[in-house]
Amino acid sequence: MMESLLIANRGEIARRIICTAKILGIRTIAVYSEADAGLPFVREADEAIALGPPPARESYLSEARILEAAQKSGAAAIHPGYGFLSENADFAEAVEKAGMIWVGAPPAAIRAMGLKDAAKQLMQAAGVPVTPGYLGPDQSEARLTTEADAIGYPVLIKAVAGGGGKGMRRIDRPQDFAEGLASCQREAAAAFGDDRVLIERYIANPRHIEVQVFADKLGNCVHLFERDCSLQRRHQKVIEEAPAPGLDAATRAAICDAAVKAARAVNYVGAGTIEFIADASSGLSPDRIWFMEMNTRLQVEHPVTEAISGEDLVLWQLKVASGEPLPKGQGEITMNGWAFEARLYAENPAAGYLPSTGRLDHLKLPTSVRVDSGVEQGDEITAFYDPMIAKIIAHGPNREAALSKLAAACAEIEVWPVKSNAGLLARIANDPDFRAAPIDTGFLERHGESLVASEPDETVIEKAATALSKAAHGDPWSALTGFRIAGPSDSRVRLRIDGHLHWGRARAGLEAKTIETDETTVLFDAGNAWSIGLPHAGEVEANHGVGDGAILSPMPGLVISVEVTEGDRVAKGDRLLTVEAMKMEHSLRAPFDGIVGKLQVSPGVRVSENQLVVTVMKGEE
Repeated sequence: MMESLLIANRGEIARRIICTAKILGIRTIAVYSEADAGLPFVREADEAIALGPPPARESYLSEARILEAAQKSGAAAIHPGYGFLSENADFAEAVEKAGMIWVGAPPAAIRAMGLKDAAKQLMQAAGVPVTPGYLGPDQSEARLTTEADAIGYPVLIKAVAGGGGKGMRRIDRPQDFAEGLASCQREAAAAFGDDRVLIERYIANPRHIEVQVFADKLGNCVHLFERDCSLQRRHQKVIEEAPAPGLDAATRAAICDAAVKAARAVNYVGAGTIEFIADASSGLSPDRIWFMEMNTRLQVEHPVTEAISGEDLVLWQLKVASGEPLPKGQGEITMNGWAFEARLYAENPAAGYLPSTGRLDHLKLPTSVRVDSGVEQGDEITAFYDPMIAKIIAHGPNREAALSKLAAACAEIEVWPVKSNAGLLARIANDPDFRAAPIDTGFLERHGESLVASEPDETVIEKAATALSKAAHGDPWSALTGFRIAGPSDSRVRLRIDGHLHWGRARAGLEAKTIETDETTVLFDAGNAWSIGLPHAGEVEANHGVGDGAILSPMPGLVISVEVTEGDRVAKGDRLLTVEAMKMEHSLRAPFDGIVGKLQVSPGVRVSENQLVVTVMKGEE
């Protein structure tokens, strides 16, 4: 077993690796950017080395700086976690050339499976079914347009070097193809340094099912069953579960055998995931499940596999990398119960899931289930990295029991002032359609409006009134009520909730969880956080925003393109400009037919959240 291990990653996965390494008696070395100097993983490692400035290319993506830190610390091995350099074959080779152990897939396997087009061709040769589409080298717009027309709409454009939903677009109409292709190529180039794409058939009722595989250096290869990752938002996973609902024994055997076959085809070693796309329009069967891609690393959602198998996958990684055989053979690996993982993100579902940054002044995570988190109260969520706060993992004897535990755990979460998706996660876990299972990848798109708490419901308004009443007088029945000369007194009170005015009644015995900050009272309810207070003197409802043509940047980011000039006539829905945040593009569009007024920004300018960027005037103005 290796004596020391450098973790070339950050946050939650760095803490996860440190935990298992300590159990094995391995000395751990953390590396960190200036933005992460105060995070828990830096304190918890036996040694920590600064890499450089916050941008990933100057820190976690800097191969030279990480190798220098490894040599300086005397690390015997490097674990890349997931993301960053975890699937970089050149870096893996450099680690091995420097005489260190690479806790990951062989460079040749990373290369073979790293490009989606080449991987699909390899899988076809190995007898693994793949999704119909175009994988060719001709990347001209004309050829890609022709191929998309031949496949038939809707189609999916996917970055050849892509992952995590970046560089991916669903195109429903031929007239939208050119714009979608250009945006996809820009995003792919920014995220992966490679703008090549492939085109494939879009499956109407798709389910995303993946199989955890593991192989050692002695030729042994096993699977640890499947995970269902169909609950997605913009091609990024939100809630994962294991096993996959509705998968019968025969189909499970077929998909797991195909996954092992795929791993053997590239002489795989270590932890890997074979991802499949399934057409669930008529249930699951082997003839409607196709290979999609392979992730040659540990997955974010590996805890659900650990929960149902009872195995520590990081421990397996460290043993295999040290040259030991797999801890168990296929016949010894069993499945017990059901597990879910919910990804708690710093984002605002009510504002189109835009990322939220800032200091976590208040953070309370559940204690009733497993929680893997990279941050603690007082830490900062920055715009430099993925906005994940934590992973909430619930395990139970069956799907219903595990889902109930997940719902209760997500409802306990308290985050402030950073926005989070905790309330959304709780609502999903309680949703009758989600509980009925199975679902497909379009579930959130179809159910989004009913699951996102964009406005407070009556319960929230009642709790706000009760909390403010108690704070003022200690008696919800006598406080904040209106006296009338004629008729009974009006027990309603005027409240301000997240900047909007509401009428509400206090109710005796109603529990309301609140905290006091320097600026406001915060009410927590079912995972959601609401800023509450009494109206200021003379306060009236304000509606300044897109309704009057003021276009505000919905998040901090970089303006990468401006499509209009002052005085241009635009139609409702026309793209005005594009802002990039966390390597994802967000287009701001005209709210109605009109004329472009004052442009406040230009390409290359950084904007803050709610900054005015452009105005659109109605024709009569």
